[in-house]
Amino acid sequence: MKLATLKSDGRDGRLVVVSRDLAWCADAHQVAPTLQAALDDWERCEPELRSLSDELERETIPRERFHERDALSPLPRAFQWADGSAYVNHVELVRKARNAEMPATFWTDPLMYQGGSDAFLAPRAEIPLGDTAWGCDMEGEVAVITGDAPAGCSVEDAAKSIRLVMLVNDVSLRGLIPGELAKGFGFFQAKPPSAFSPVAVTPDELGEAWDGKKLHLPLLVKYNGELFGKAECGVDMTFDFGQLVAHLAKTRPVTAGTIVGSGTVSNKLDDGPGKPISEGGVGYSCIAEIRMIETINDGKPTTPFMQYGDTVRVEMKDKDGKSIFGAIEQEVVKA
Repeated sequence: MKLATLKSDGRDGRLVVVSRDLAWCADAHQVAPTLQAALDDWERCEPELRSLSDELERETIPRERFHERDALSPLPRAFQWADGSAYVNHVELVRKARNAEMPATFWTDPLMYQGGSDAFLAPRAEIPLGDTAWGCDMEGEVAVITGDAPAGCSVEDAAKSIRLVMLVNDVSLRGLIPGELAKGFGFFQAKPPSAFSPVAVTPDELGEAWDGKKLHLPLLVKYNGELFGKAECGVDMTFDFGQLVAHLAKTRPVTAGTIVGSGTVSNKLDDGPGKPISEGGVGYSCIAEIRMIETINDGKPTTPFMQYGDTVRVEMKDKDGKSIFGAIEQEVVKA
């Protein structure tokens, strides 16, 4: 089942079910007015939404064309957005580039921060940037939306709480991060609104690509129209989504509508740093990573962060080459 939120008069949009080919949608207001409302009452709403989805596929109910440009992020705002760093290879590169030793616990205890969740960007919305000196970067990620999960739940129970899967462009201002981290209180200004894919899907929709805790498909990131990354999401993922949700729930309950991100999808190559696609690698899901590798190899980075007019596209395709979630497609503009 595929779900999306279309623009409406309300802040939280209107919920629709979307056809598997992303061509059509049907209003779901009779089941739940918004995605958050559906998540709050998932036991009742999920089978009704699934029935609506089946009817949409059979073309037995009123339908309308689905246009990704009309979609908001599936949850235009959320009670919680917690982003992990499941691909420790990415963290290792960042620290190595500044000659900082990585604590051994980074391989056993997930990193996670709580991002701003009060206003997400739409998947086709512009990225407003006040100053290019802030070092604007994209971060291609996978995310899940959970139902309720009790405090202290097991990894297995945490995985069972996953309701939906989607993609993320976690916008980061790299130039502001060092100063904020130096204060010892975490990110804030360095993490402006993120954007999520036009469509969120139930895990069963992913077939064998979803093993219950990981998504095993490449994440396609295009930068200014050129393929920049095609990292495999199921490879080099040190912490799966069950572990990430359980980490979040260690001391507090997780409520329905919580979004948990994977962090930048990152692959090694022959047990070493990844390489650009042009050099036989799978590329990168963010600019910072190629800059780190340039620093390690050449002593300084040469690839600039995003400038006004630069574009990013984040997408994932199934084994038949069809888009699963629709595409995040954004341009950086002067705020």
